[in-house]
Amino acid sequence: MSSHKRLITGVLAIGLLASPAFAFDFGRPATPDEIKLWDIDVGPDGKGLPDGSGTVVQGKQVFSDYCSACHGENGQGGIKDRLAGGQGTLASNMPIKTVGSFWPYATTLFDYIHRAMPYPTPGSLSTDETYAVTAYILSLNGIIPADGRVDKDSLPKIRMPNRDGFVPEPEFDPARLFHKK
Repeated sequence: MSSHKRLITGVLAIGLLASPAFAFDFGRPATPDEIKLWDIDVGPDGKGLPDGSGTVVQGKQVFSDYCSACHGENGQGGIKDRLAGGQGTLASNMPIKTVGSFWPYATTLFDYIHRAMPYPTPGSLSTDETYAVTAYILSLNGIIPADGRVDKDSLPKIRMPNRDGFVPEPEFDPARLFHKK
């Protein structure tokens, strides 16, 4: 191939590779309804929790149908993370990190289940099923009673056993990390 043809081929290749970087009229802004579909995160204070509710009794069935294959019957003994028990072990030389021993907020349990569970079909549970499984797991850990019910009003009020167990390290203090000079 002559040097002239190589030069033209090179210029064309660079132009084709660079053209997407200059695409200013690409796509369209997302609509409010499209944004709402993805705006499903829930904060520790409960902001973002959807309407709905679930009971421990309902959650036991949903857990049996969708969760026990990985997490074991009653949230223990499965091939994946243990979800129940472990209270009082975090300071030991054999800590057991579960929802009841480690997690600081009940709202983040709902958030995680809603977005990431069940495997392999994350996000497939309805809002009420998610509330129900959350209630069941909290009940397994003795955090709510066996006849308990959770919803967007009650879930943020639940005080998890390890709520105060996360002590910020000074070197990770946001005021120090992100101060403006």
